[in-house]
Amino acid sequence: MPRIHVDRIRAAFEVIDPVFLHTPQFECEPLSDALGCRLTVKVETQNPIRSFKGRGAETYMAALVASGEKGPVVCASAGNFGQAIAYAGRRRDIPVVVYAAENANPLKIERMRGLGAEVRLHGADFDAAKDASRAFAEAEGLRLAVDSLDVETAEGAGTMGMELLSLDPLPEVMLVPLGNGAMINGIATALKAHAPQIQVVAVQAEQAPAMVDSWRAGEVVVADSADTIADGIGVRVPVAEALDDMKGIVDDAVLISEASMIDAMRLLHRHLGLVVEPSGVAAVSALMQHRDRFAGQRAATILCGGNLTPEQMATWLRD
Repeated sequence: MPRIHVDRIRAAFEVIDPVFLHTPQFECEPLSDALGCRLTVKVETQNPIRSFKGRGAETYMAALVASGEKGPVVCASAGNFGQAIAYAGRRRDIPVVVYAAENANPLKIERMRGLGAEVRLHGADFDAAKDASRAFAEAEGLRLAVDSLDVETAEGAGTMGMELLSLDPLPEVMLVPLGNGAMINGIATALKAHAPQIQVVAVQAEQAPAMVDSWRAGEVVVADSADTIADGIGVRVPVAEALDDMKGIVDDAVLISEASMIDAMRLLHRHLGLVVEPSGVAAVSALMQHRDRFAGQRAATILCGGNLTPEQMATWLRD
């Protein structure tokens, strides 16, 4: 039986802060012309945390409260999930401790703290911070929230898929950035339940391909590193349960280069006036790098995060 259920995705609309719901989704014709396809973008950067993660975190925290728990919650994050858990925890008076890598995005660290989380920096990458968060939670007997492992994070993200089903006509292909898997599994579950003809394609960075490699191999493949500017999808150690969730609902996967993500950020800034981080432009990068494959199709994607430091904007958005 699948872990992710469409009925619970529908129910998530009732518990997610409305500020995260019913985000803009539209075709930008100049962008479509530049990419050689008809692209609908769903903009998830215009909310208090500048990312889609609020949907899953709100769903997770609502379930926690419904179960009667009020204790501190621990998580690991590259930044966006931590902000989301901090936001959802603050709304419910639940203390939050976030572990992040020592080299994590300083803007995201600042925002997590600003939202009331205690932030602890540990290790060289997200997965090292994740190991530290697990050890701390076990030692202190605290609840550990794990993005994609906790099914509520995927079901909250699935609300984006339900909203996309209102498009007319529906897309032929849905390209989704792939990190730990909560977003793609939630969206794909919603789409496949109502429009199974839509092809769902995962997009991951060439320099952090552990999830795609594992999905193709049918087993967990741990990478030596995840050295990519796309910190939000820079996974080195896949979540086995999320890989199982992908079976039968994800149709294909592509990898993208670091340079193509920078080009995609600039393209979106030029045509949409939006600041989108590397993870958030992954699908647009795929449409650029694999242009012939998607030429002429009706495509859709999520612009799923927009947390860049001033220094990153000055470097990456300069044409």
